[in-house]
Amino acid sequence: MSTTEHIMQRMSRNGLRITEQRKTMVRLFDGASGYLTPKEVYEHMQRVYPGLSFDTVYRNLRLLLDMDVVEQVVFEDGVKFKLSCEEQHHHHHMICLQCEKTLPIRFCPMSETDVPGDFKVVKHKFEVFGYCGECQEAASGAAPEAR
Repeated sequence: MSTTEHIMQRMSRNGLRITEQRKTMVRLFDGASGYLTPKEVYEHMQRVYPGLSFDTVYRNLRLLLDMDVVEQVVFEDGVKFKLSCEEQHHHHHMICLQCEKTLPIRFCPMSETDVPGDFKVVKHKFEVFGYCGECQEAASGAAPEAR
């Protein structure tokens, strides 16, 4: 079963209507190699469904986020989304600022002893931004004026 079909089944089990627009949006994320801005999603959807509003696109992004179909990351240039990784256990990510390759951190750097007072944590994210080995190599091999 394809990723898109699997996500559509999850949406159906959660009582959501399976519309062509939602299928198109899920296929977009399934085929994307990196992160997409809401504007990029909107522009793609506009090409397929002229007249579709940005509000409708953003509402569906939120719906996919709430279902853990997509992940949201805040970069310096704004919010971006990508299909959630398939790791089932709790984990975090290292994200390359150049190519946006995302690698899992297979442990959680936060323990319950790190939480002050009577604060109850219900959800958290931890992301490390930097440059992957390939992008570092490319940058070090570039001519000084190209950097």
